[in-house]
Amino acid sequence: MSEPIRVLVTGAAGQIAYSLLYSIGNGSVFGKDQPIILVLLDITPMMGVLDGVLMELQDCALPLLKDVIATDKEDVAFKDLDVAILVGSMPRRDGMERKDLLKANVKIFKCQGAALEKYAKKSVKVIVVGNPANTNCLTASKSAPSIPKENFSCLTRLDHNRAKAQIALKLGVTSDDVKNVIIWGNHSSTQYPDVNHAKVKLQGKEVGVYEALKDDSWLKGEFITTVQQRGAAVIKARKLSSAMSAAKAICDHVRDIWFGTPEDKTWKVVEGLPINDFSREKMDLTAKELAEEKETAFEFLSSA
Repeated sequence: MSEPIRVLVTGAAGQIAYSLLYSIGNGSVFGKDQPIILVLLDITPMMGVLDGVLMELQDCALPLLKDVIATDKEDVAFKDLDVAILVGSMPRRDGMERKDLLKANVKIFKCQGAALEKYAKKSVKVIVVGNPANTNCLTASKSAPSIPKENFSCLTRLDHNRAKAQIALKLGVTSDDVKNVIIWGNHSSTQYPDVNHAKVKLQGKEVGVYEALKDDSWLKGEFITTVQQRGAAVIKARKLSSAMSAAKAICDHVRDIWFGTPEDKTWKVVEGLPINDFSREKMDLTAKELAEEKETAFEFLSSA
């Protein structure tokens, strides 16, 4: 058996964490021979609920869970971390402007970034889930200058999984048969799910998605809006936000960050992809939104 790794989940009393913690504890993310010390952080008013989650994790009798620590203290939560999954954030409330949401979250992720800087291992891998995820991730990274910025990433894997699933459903294949789907930009309704470079396996051979579907108007219209607005559609139907699919996406994301691409155990930027005019326009739109969020966040950051 390897040495245990310390994995933090914030917002640990929430519904995404409730769907996530079992998968981390049962070896689905870090491997079936990797013991885990699981650290659960939430705000003080949630500690009663967190105790219930702790009881359930104990009752799962998971052999890989060497210890489970439930806390509301950052110095306990962030100590010697190998992985930090930052799920907790200020949710958007009725009548709340996006700017107010940004301000509240800058404060949270500045504190958590500072706690990572002070207490965590410098090799810690940080995954930001709480929205606005891209900007929260940047805030945390800026607040932890001695942790390499490539160790920070935010969750757009849910959008990626949603896009793959839509293509697979349309073609009557499994989502495993679809690869090289890209999500560009912000984790918001301006994101651009791009299948120009995507391939699908049909009758044993790989074909471009545009060629396989022969339905450009769907790919440039309904497909994009379905993926962009899927979160809202789930809320409308369930009266709760995506939790099971979000937790599955976090597991996929963290597993790939942890194990890397099989050849080199790291991630890298794919360069030199041809971008057509349609894609460029969609990418510029979401990039503009990200730049505006960044500017607003940095104003708050300097005054926070």
